[in-house]
Amino acid sequence: MHAELISGGRSNLTYRITDGSSHWVLRRPPLGGLTPSAHDMHREYHVVEALRGSTVPVARPVAYADDTSIIGAPFAVVEHVDGAVLRSRDDIARLSSTELADISEALIDVMVALHNIEPESVGLAEFGRPDGYLRRQVARWTDQWSRVATEPVPDVDSLGRLLSEKCPRESGHSIVHGDVRIDNAILDPVEHTTVRALIDWEMATLGDPLADLALHLVYRDQAFSPVLGGNAASADPRMPPTDHLVQHYALKSGRPVHQLDFHLGLAYFKSAVIAAGIHARHLAGHDAGSDFTSAGGAVPLLAASGLAALSPPQSGSKARG
Repeated sequence: MHAELISGGRSNLTYRITDGSSHWVLRRPPLGGLTPSAHDMHREYHVVEALRGSTVPVARPVAYADDTSIIGAPFAVVEHVDGAVLRSRDDIARLSSTELADISEALIDVMVALHNIEPESVGLAEFGRPDGYLRRQVARWTDQWSRVATEPVPDVDSLGRLLSEKCPRESGHSIVHGDVRIDNAILDPVEHTTVRALIDWEMATLGDPLADLALHLVYRDQAFSPVLGGNAASADPRMPPTDHLVQHYALKSGRPVHQLDFHLGLAYFKSAVIAAGIHARHLAGHDAGSDFTSAGGAVPLLAASGLAALSPPQSGSKARG
């Protein structure tokens, strides 16, 4: 057996495994993780197993093990899906703006398909507690911030307090992925508008579907780009504007997109804390295989954007793009 690191340190560590004829992908928690609830391998495997055969494309689940004596940590194995993963601006440089818009819409369509699945129909009725989801999210990410902060960032504290004060009731309930981003999709290598698998399900739960949309919009913001090394495909200026993505989601889902300002504020808050966690692991020497030096600089930018989202101009509720 041969293992090759695909990515690691920002999220769960991901390896391509082969015995020379067959190929799989193994996922395990990051080294020195400070936020264990964010790296629940069984949760990730369970949702992929449940969605196999549904309208949402996922990799075929193969095995899950929580016996840490095997590789030193819990891990999940799924089939290796051949296709294109567009991580950086270099990866999308040859694509036209029209192609990028089509890919973005295809990804929104997969998000809508996920949100349309009744959790009971795929055995996920007990996968989470959708009532009170938003308030628990605010509390959870506030707690995560207390764990990973390596220096004071007053805007993060202010954003957390404001979210707690303004927290509304959920707009609805559905399965949420928690990290829908262009580089978390494996696309057909020829027809890029076909999503062959949505990956990285470690944050999945039952909650408010607008949380998925809002985080997807934040990934479009230049403030997020340093979290992925400053060259994130999702933040490329040629990507379609956030208004277009919101309109496409609303049209395809039939869901109202009210209270999006709050959801954007929460999404920026999550992103700021995630960036801080990446920075903390980098400082502790626990990252693997990538450049993490820019993530810490994103924390104040994301927090400031979150505060701005919660107090938008009267004309709209937008993420910067």
